[in-house]
Amino acid sequence: MRKSSVLILSLFTLSFIISCQNQMVEPEGESTEQVVESAPTLPKVPEKMSLFGEQIELDNFDIRERLDKEIIVNTYFHSSTIQILKKANRYFPLIEKILEEEGVPNDMKYLCVIESALNQATSPSGAKGFWQFMPAAGKENGLLINKEVDERFHVGKSTRAACDYLKTAKRNFNDWILASASYNCGVGGLKKVMKAQEAKSFFDLYMNRETTRYVFRIMALKLLMENPTDYGFDPEKMELYEAVETRQIEVDKSIPDLAKWANDNGSNLRMLKVLNPWLISTKLTVSERTFTIELPAK
Repeated sequence: MRKSSVLILSLFTLSFIISCQNQMVEPEGESTEQVVESAPTLPKVPEKMSLFGEQIELDNFDIRERLDKEIIVNTYFHSSTIQILKKANRYFPLIEKILEEEGVPNDMKYLCVIESALNQATSPSGAKGFWQFMPAAGKENGLLINKEVDERFHVGKSTRAACDYLKTAKRNFNDWILASASYNCGVGGLKKVMKAQEAKSFFDLYMNRETTRYVFRIMALKLLMENPTDYGFDPEKMELYEAVETRQIEVDKSIPDLAKWANDNGSNLRMLKVLNPWLISTKLTVSERTFTIELPAK
């Protein structure tokens, strides 16, 4: 096609489009003005709150705004927050029971929430499970980790391991808030920063972004999960996850094929892996210790 023909065709097309636009008529009685609904009003940040049994005054603008940020983030992260509320109904009773037995504040369950959102997660750095233990830290706190077993994925045992860490940290700082912060940056790292800045309170520390947010994320999740309707979440309308009824089988002999073993015991490999995520292989070698495997009760 010659250039002149292309130009004429283009001009004709442009003219047609402009003509159509000019003929568009606004529907009678309707406005083309876009209506944008305003976001729901968030509850105010409280004047004070307790965390790990310690009263926290929120009268400092810096503290209030740091907490406000985490409240907003979690309030509007609906997909994650809804799942957390649903899963908490299943897992919190076990976690709370262990925290009480170990003498660790009940509020530490929210540390578990911010670490993994109650998922059997694996981080890019290799931390795993509800409490996100690195391999070395997990072993130091009594967890078995090898090619067949990874107890970082065992909710009960990893919770007790987290308690061991937190109680050690508490002895170092004589403060549960600092102990919880050290779960993110390590006892040694936190001591070093506190000494350099001559600070005694977590809220006075200038630290990296992740640790700076850490305690405030715990605080925000506590406020939201203890008062969900204040933040637009109604657990009564959710299908909360119930605890799964299981039967426990003590294993004192090696299992060469977990799939066959599960079938022989009236279940299947899928259910065995769901209920026992710490079994990371297709077999289980038993030598110096026994194991308890859970299978569906029915």
